[in-house]
Amino acid sequence: MFNQEYDVIVVGAGHAGSEAAAAAANMGSKTLLVTMNLQNIAQMSCNPAMGGIAKGQIVREIDALGGYSGIVSDTSAIQFKMLNKSKGPAMWSPRVQSDRMRFAEDWRLLLEQTPNLDFYQEMVSGLLLKNNTVTGVRTSLGIEIKGKTVILTNGTFLNGLIHIGDKNFGGGRAGEKAATGITEQLVDLGFDSGRMKTGTPPRVDGRSLDFSKMIEQPGDDNPEKFSFLDITKPLENQRSCYMTYTSEVVHDLLRTGFDRSPMFNGRIKSLGPRYCPSIEDKINRCADKDRHQLFVEPEGWNTVEVYVNGFSTSLPEDVQFKALQSVKGFEKVKFFRPGYAIEYDYFPPTQLKHTLETKLVKGLYFAGQINGTTGYEEAASQGLMAGINASLQVQEKDAFTLKRDEAYIGVLIDDLITKGTEEPYRMFTSRAEYRTLLRQDNADLRLTPKGFEIGLASEKRLRRMEEKHEAAEKFVQFFETTSVKPEEINPILDNKQSAQVNQSGKLFKIFARPNIDMDDIKTIASVKAYIEDHNLDREVIEQAEIQVKYAGYIAKEKNNADKLSRLEYVKIPPNFDYSNIKSMSFEAREKLKKIQPTTVSQASRISGVSPNDISVLLVYMGR
Repeated sequence: MFNQEYDVIVVGAGHAGSEAAAAAANMGSKTLLVTMNLQNIAQMSCNPAMGGIAKGQIVREIDALGGYSGIVSDTSAIQFKMLNKSKGPAMWSPRVQSDRMRFAEDWRLLLEQTPNLDFYQEMVSGLLLKNNTVTGVRTSLGIEIKGKTVILTNGTFLNGLIHIGDKNFGGGRAGEKAATGITEQLVDLGFDSGRMKTGTPPRVDGRSLDFSKMIEQPGDDNPEKFSFLDITKPLENQRSCYMTYTSEVVHDLLRTGFDRSPMFNGRIKSLGPRYCPSIEDKINRCADKDRHQLFVEPEGWNTVEVYVNGFSTSLPEDVQFKALQSVKGFEKVKFFRPGYAIEYDYFPPTQLKHTLETKLVKGLYFAGQINGTTGYEEAASQGLMAGINASLQVQEKDAFTLKRDEAYIGVLIDDLITKGTEEPYRMFTSRAEYRTLLRQDNADLRLTPKGFEIGLASEKRLRRMEEKHEAAEKFVQFFETTSVKPEEINPILDNKQSAQVNQSGKLFKIFARPNIDMDDIKTIASVKAYIEDHNLDREVIEQAEIQVKYAGYIAKEKNNADKLSRLEYVKIPPNFDYSNIKSMSFEAREKLKKIQPTTVSQASRISGVSPNDISVLLVYMGR
């Protein structure tokens, strides 16, 4: 191990590191995964769940490209829900409640079965460099390991500091020490760094809770799954989650600890995630609300440990305990461990290329929370892309990037690189301009051919996608070419209070009506016969329904994306000198110099760069 040179060295084995190592190794690169504790590979440090609004789309995209997060989410799931089903398909978001221990175990076993992948347990304290190019890593024991590329996925471990009330101590996660040395070296090399904060709720003993006082939250009646592969199956049995509420009494008890809260007494100066605030932050900001939801989530099939989602906090443990005792169903609660906040180092992501390679050091990639993001899914997608690009660089092949109209992963990385972030970045559907195109149901159609082309997605995965696509297209053609008589369709239209028809017409036109759904159409004899004769599965039927009912919206959004993408092909030369463009605003010149966009389209998305500045740039480049 120590006398060989690896193609890719991945530092850290969280969600980003695990996906990075798997991608690089599966693409044929000799890969080493270095982590401080091999027992904690792919740990769910916070909530035991994968997916959710926009995050579920990202997991589907990772799976479509050939990553592992979707597969592991399926094999370790204890509940499945498709969120936002009452809205249009652009908003549908899959989510699983996971068995925390099984999730980590399944990830480790998958990684151990991956060819070209070695493991080593130790803390990486520095990088080996030569002429602004990374050549390997140095461990805390002074061991030097050579590598052509290095991916840093350090999560919350870089100079991590844990806060519980007026106590604080170094750590990257509860019970684990922080990582030191890397930040200091990177700053010496010229990188800008900052501090961010995140938090986690207390874990409690489920045997001490009275679930009869809470609102049961069961999974879907007909659960689906994440992975497009048929190696995983939908759940047959599920565990319920539960919901309860805080109250004014709970809020008053929490307020008694505010003077000892590191958030309010100045000890924590960094910003936490805006969309996942601590409970003390919620009651301080939203003083007009007399209660907040708490989601009570089991940590697995057999464990009694329970995660109290919505009660993230860094208040003193005695205050946490007294407040939770006043929550309905928690009167006799027993703690496994209190909630805590953690501060850690990150590096503003404007210092990266779209490949996630750093601009300052060749062959060095950042992925995950080191880039200022929050969430397993956001981290995993960055790890996947960093692993892909590190492997491609070693193989001397073209880089792989995704545009904003191709994937939520493309939106995420472009936002980070172009706009940067000063608070933990979380993905939402509203961040994507083309969310009708970027649905969870068509991630395989969008991305599996790309994953296959770069050598990551398997041929089996590609063939399955092609079969699904062909079957859905033929089903749509059936609706376009098949007519239905008034006497057959009018009873359905009448039942749905939709205008009746006087003559035979194409099924496509009837099906496109907003109040007519597949359950209605399937009662028509010709449709029922087609489904049975062609043995169509749920995925194909759903895909065809979306293509019929949202054809106009999809076409319009595709047209808009095509128009805007033209600027993506207008490349800006490397090291372009903006200082010569005197008619451009000073702010635009400074921002463009700092971020060094690669295309005019990317330049147009930088905060402070106006449409007039882009016009000036285009004229100047034309000259």
